[in-house]
Amino acid sequence: MTQKPRAADPADTGSTPGGSAPTEPTTGDGERVVIRNNRKLVDTAEPEGTAADAETGAPAEGLVEDAEVVVDEIEVEVNSTDGPEPSGPPVVDAPAQPVDGGGAGTSLGAELEALRAELDERTRDLQRVSAEYANYRKRVDRDRSLVQEQATGSVLAALLPILDDLDRAREHGDLVGPFGTVAEQLTTALGKFGLNAFGEQGDPFDPTRHEAVAHQTSADVSEPTCVQVMRRGYQLGERLLRPALVAVADPE
Repeated sequence: MTQKPRAADPADTGSTPGGSAPTEPTTGDGERVVIRNNRKLVDTAEPEGTAADAETGAPAEGLVEDAEVVVDEIEVEVNSTDGPEPSGPPVVDAPAQPVDGGGAGTSLGAELEALRAELDERTRDLQRVSAEYANYRKRVDRDRSLVQEQATGSVLAALLPILDDLDRAREHGDLVGPFGTVAEQLTTALGKFGLNAFGEQGDPFDPTRHEAVAHQTSADVSEPTCVQVMRRGYQLGERLLRPALVAVADPE
């Protein structure tokens, strides 16, 4: 805002508007203080001899000087009102960074895809481990059953000669009375463990279950047939413990 020059004060210029002499004379050796931009300037008064020569230009010079003083006073008042200037460099607020919504969405999408891939991998690992454990349990159960069957088969195989003696005694009619009852109980108890006897006269010959110790031909048969059983065979479940000794007759 530009300040207009103010009319000269009669007290400062030393003259009245009508050009009359000042009411209070000023001495020639006085000092005039001008405040400009917070600086104090001391000007010594001109000698009295030169005052008359510059009388014609005195009012204009006084107006200029008074205007300078007024402007300087206004600047001083403004500076004093604003307060002391900061000693450091001016602080400039950084402009706000725009939020990149697209980049954030892409980052979240990539992180979500990575988590889904990791979840799928962990799920496949869990399924593989579960399948391996299920197969392990099945294998252990199968091995346990096999071991149990082998142990039972070993015990029953050791009892087969006793059963052969009971069969021969039964054929000769000696297995009667209490001995017959004990033989029947023993056969029933062994049957509970899965022991089954096979090999009867007239059965078709099966090379996987019969062992032929004699061979002959006969017109009474139409296929290889066991015509005589010399020793019965035994099996435990599907496992063959001992084949049957038989005589085989082939058709003519």
